[in-house]
Amino acid sequence: MFKHKAHRDGQAIDTLIGPQVTLQGDLYFSGGLYVEGRILGKVLALEGERATLTVAEQGRIEGEVRAPVVIVNGQLTGDVYASERVELASRARVQGNIFYQVVEMSAGAQLTGRLVHAELVEQGAVAGHESAQHAQEHGQALAGA
Repeated sequence: MFKHKAHRDGQAIDTLIGPQVTLQGDLYFSGGLYVEGRILGKVLALEGERATLTVAEQGRIEGEVRAPVVIVNGQLTGDVYASERVELASRARVQGNIFYQVVEMSAGAQLTGRLVHAELVEQGAVAGHESAQHAQEHGQALAGA
């Protein structure tokens, strides 16, 4: 049906969440996902697949994001785990922590959270944070906290 994939800013788009769409629930994807609408739930790239998530200026995601490449120019509330690269464009508004290999942040982008290099995650430097977050989400108390 479609012979050529659409491209936006040099990125191939396989799936488009339009500006009038609100998706509630977890979304699993591969290829290029371009979000102009709203997603309430996790956005997760399929393991071992090439995947790029782009959140357009009017796009919003409320939930955890896991993908090799994440490009944000809209609003994202939740932690971001990018195994390759994160780009925060000038209109990006992120509330959450960003775990990255490479990060590019344009003037005007806003981050309320921490930038954590993936090597620190592998070494366990953020294990205490994740344990505290898990306990908080499940209403548990941590010893010594």
